[in-house]
Amino acid sequence: MQARKADLYALDLTDACWIKSSKSTHMPYCVEVADLGGGAVAVRDSNREDLPPLRFTAGEWAAFREGVREGEFG
Repeated sequence: MQARKADLYALDLTDACWIKSSKSTHMPYCVEVADLGGGAVAVRDSNREDLPPLRFTAGEWAAFREGVREGEFG
């Protein structure tokens, strides 16, 4: 069952396991992703701790990944 958006924003991310993008290793930009279960993820910019992480349902995350693969953001 896919999580609802409101449910994702209700999750406490204090102990989330954040993974840095391999593309961010030698750049000033740092995108990190945390698995929220069921295919949902949270995404944050570790250089902007004042901003809350964004949260995406499994469907939203899958659509984003497909868009990247198809070159929609290039």
